Amino acid sequence: MKNYSVFDILGPIMIGPSSSHTAGAARLAKVAALIAGKNIASVQFVLHGSFAKTYKGHGTDKALVAGILGMDPWDDRLKDSMSIAKEKGLVVEFIPGDLGDVHPNTVKFIITKESGKIVEIVGSSVGGGNILIFEVDGGAVEFRGKYPTIIINHKDIPGMISKVSTILYDENINIALMKVYRNSKGLKAAMVFETDTIVPKDALNKIKYLGHIYNIREILPIKQS
Repeated sequence: MKNYSVFDILGPIMIGPSSSHTAGAARLAKVAALIAGKNIASVQFVLHGSFAKTYKGHGTDKALVAGILGMDPWDDRLKDSMSIAKEKGLVVEFIPGDLGDVHPNTVKFIITKESGKIVEIVGSSVGGGNILIFEVDGGAVEFRGKYPTIIINHKDIPGMISKVSTILYDENINIALMKVYRNSKGLKAAMVFETDTIVPKDALNKIKYLGHIYNIREILPIKQS
């Protein structure tokens, strides 16, 4: 039997009628924006399932745009997010689509940076304002935005997990959750570390200079209320 927290039962503090369609959507988009980084020029939201059917009626569109702008689910400006995005020059588009066998409240973010770089993130609003990110730039990942998180894309060679874990240990960083993903042996892989405290910049730099590291993304935790 699943154990439920008070947060699961009462739901998050939020603007809008639905924890999944507004609070979860805003939180999902805020994490996507953190993954993509600054200077976002435009976003295509590919909406799946229930999101695609009810996004206007439940305010999911406003919540998603609010999250991209960095707003929290309880921000009073959420209801005006569309006009705020327009003022800031952020171009948004909503596209109903089929993302396959995934949660009905799922969205794919196709984010174009001012540099022209495109970042793609897929995640779901899984209930009670909670989220799950499970794909970044076509690669499998899994995290919920509750802990400081680092995603490390690297070459799949022996010793990488040990080297990164040692750096975190030396910095007194406790690992709450950790997973490794790869498509084929010896090619590209990804490590996802969720930690109890934020990983300092000097530790991230040490990881970057280990060699065989393609990129590192740091995602700070998203508040629940």
